Amino acid sequence: MAVAIISEFNPFHNGHKYLVQSVKNITGESVIAIMSGSFVQRGEVAVADKFERAKIALNNGVDLVVELPTVYAVSNAQRFASCGVEIAKSFDCVNYLAFGCEVNNINLLKTAADALDDVNVKKIIAESMKNGDYYPRALENAVNTVFGNDVSQVLSQPNNILAAEYLRALNKSGISPLPIKRTGVEHDSSSATKNIASASLIRQLMRNGDDVSNLVPNLVSKITYPEHLERAAIVKLRSMSKKDFAKLPDVNEGLENRIFDSVHKYNSVEEIIFAIKTKRYTHARLRRIITCALLGITEELQQIPCKYARILGFSNEGEKLLKTCRFEIVTSPAKYLRKKGNDIRLFEKDILASDIAAAAYEDISSCGSDFHTQIIKI
Repeated sequence: MAVAIISEFNPFHNGHKYLVQSVKNITGESVIAIMSGSFVQRGEVAVADKFERAKIALNNGVDLVVELPTVYAVSNAQRFASCGVEIAKSFDCVNYLAFGCEVNNINLLKTAADALDDVNVKKIIAESMKNGDYYPRALENAVNTVFGNDVSQVLSQPNNILAAEYLRALNKSGISPLPIKRTGVEHDSSSATKNIASASLIRQLMRNGDDVSNLVPNLVSKITYPEHLERAAIVKLRSMSKKDFAKLPDVNEGLENRIFDSVHKYNSVEEIIFAIKTKRYTHARLRRIITCALLGITEELQQIPCKYARILGFSNEGEKLLKTCRFEIVTSPAKYLRKKGNDIRLFEKDILASDIAAAAYEDISSCGSDFHTQIIKI
């Protein structure tokens, strides 16, 4: 049997190592990581190559690394969680989904998950949004009104929101949740505690050229810089019509007009986001929209269910788990691309994402890494 972890490992740090070790200590089972590839959920390029991140994960206790399709890796929390869980469910060996969160009270997390689907909560959120509130605050206030302060406080923290989305997706799946309380620092914290720091702080330190060897079990060989994709993003955005923007995920209620006007008025991505941003539209949501524009990911693509498992690497134990997967196992991108069907459209975005991410390094890397990088075997 095995435990699945839906992850980004952006980069793989000591907190992730603690999570993997905790899972193995509790269950004694193998660990399957379902990991974002070249772009991540915050709407930016991953800090390092997906194969290198997979190798580090395998060297630190993970047994099998499967790529979370890019189309869903850059989606909202609900779709991100849902796709990850679908891949986990495709492995008959998976009986737990482990995740880090700020509380390990499973009953409180389940109530928080129920709150996300509550009719009264949704009504209050809709009313708040009409009055110009932004979603995270509207959600917290609505849940506080209907379920009380304890539950609303759970949903005030990003990792707990993702945990609640995992629980929603796990409903009637036969997979049990395994929450692991985070140690050290909060999500996106700007400070480190001993040898634990948030991934966002580590990325910042790495990109500033600072030493992070005490915060990660293994250093990556080279890193990306999101600003290197700035001009490409601007070119893409300026080539799009209002109708093109309207086809992007999470663009509704006339947001395409706001984006179009800002794109033709400002000269940087941050200026464009600042001009579009209101209480209603969070910074992270707008970053994801711009990333989807760059990658050509539409709302329609995010409606296509994933039915493949792209393998990035495995240990000896992980290799044994492959035969329990009911999805098509992808070990040869070239061979898989010769097939037909909607799955191929998703997979083509994984390839494109890697090629675009290659331009984000200090020295631009070549295209085609998906075709010439061997699966990592530990």
